[in-house]
Amino acid sequence: MSPETPHQRPLRADAERNRRLIMTTADRLFARRGTTVPLNEIAREAGIGVGTVYRRFPDLQSLVDALFTERFTLFLNLATTAAELPDPARALRHYLLAAARWRSEDRALEVVLANASVDTGPVARTRDQLGRLVDGLAERAVAAGAVRKDFASADVYAFLNMIGAVADRTHDVAPDAWRRYAEVLMVGFGLEGATADGTSALTDEQLLESWPRPGGEQPGAGG
Repeated sequence: MSPETPHQRPLRADAERNRRLIMTTADRLFARRGTTVPLNEIAREAGIGVGTVYRRFPDLQSLVDALFTERFTLFLNLATTAAELPDPARALRHYLLAAARWRSEDRALEVVLANASVDTGPVARTRDQLGRLVDGLAERAVAAGAVRKDFASADVYAFLNMIGAVADRTHDVAPDAWRRYAEVLMVGFGLEGATADGTSALTDEQLLESWPRPGGEQPGAGG
């Protein structure tokens, strides 16, 4: 049984702390440099032995897949909570905003998505579970007339992609800017009651600070 299968025995407290430290360190390095970071460097950066890393994650792919599963489990929980709300419009809005908030704080998500084994094993099952829940949220909202008639679950993923792009670019200069554009998009989807409370347009100075850097580096990526 691999170290990341969902039916493994609970880890001891110290082993779980090491596992969490490995994953948070990998997250930070992946956000800055992608998955070119070797496990040896992750161990060194985390301040733990290389053998400890390899016991938990025998290769880089298993670490990436663990990060994917953790993220999609979180999104699954958000979608499950939303699906339990009786009002289809409120359910969809709840998921969109909750998922957008998590996406706005997750600098490594795109790297993890691009490199996870999304077509095989537990990772694929987690992906498919989330897909079914999001399909249900979209279909309920359309059937209730809560959104435009051509709204589809694909719009949910496009919404998160767009919010992620705004959040990544403005993370260090206007960390809540994503909320304004999330509300604008939801209005476009036809969701009522969407207002950009507590948000404002970026200033000229913030726009300049969030401007693309030479070589494609994201603003704040070196921090």
